[in-house]
Amino acid sequence: MGEVREGKAVSEEERSLLLIVQEGIPLVSEPYAEIARRLGSSEARVLEVLRSLLQRGAIKRLAAVPNHYALGVTANGMSVWDAPDDRVAEIGRKASRMTEITHCYQRPRREDWPFNFFAMVHGMTREEVLGKIDTISRELGLTEYPHQVLFSTRILKKQGTRVRRKAGSSAV
Repeated sequence: MGEVREGKAVSEEERSLLLIVQEGIPLVSEPYAEIARRLGSSEARVLEVLRSLLQRGAIKRLAAVPNHYALGVTANGMSVWDAPDDRVAEIGRKASRMTEITHCYQRPRREDWPFNFFAMVHGMTREEVLGKIDTISRELGLTEYPHQVLFSTRILKKQGTRVRRKAGSSAV
């Protein structure tokens, strides 16, 4: 499980490119040439900058993002455990390899909230999600620890992180 850390700022050239590709790759026969045209650059430069962003981990990948709700995957359960602090790193490493978990975090406990390990699980039904969570709990050795599942009831906002138009803003 990786530490939460600050990244490096992107250059204005990188920011301009990210502003275009974060909205989707143009559906044309030569998408990188089209992006280059919009930027007043070359296709070779666009590919060079994208490769650099990928290599440094500034972007994870260029890929289609399925709308899981439109695909019928509407049961979303954030599973939380009060896991032993000395095991959370190990649990996180194992959990990060489980395909049933889309993301997981260690978070600090609070006075009225004893949970420190969070894992998101999706499925077509709540029963499917609960079944996956039971399996996850057994495989991670968490069955003896306090646990809850918080199901989503309504989407208020669903969007990945976006690069802002202006450098120096509080977000990327």
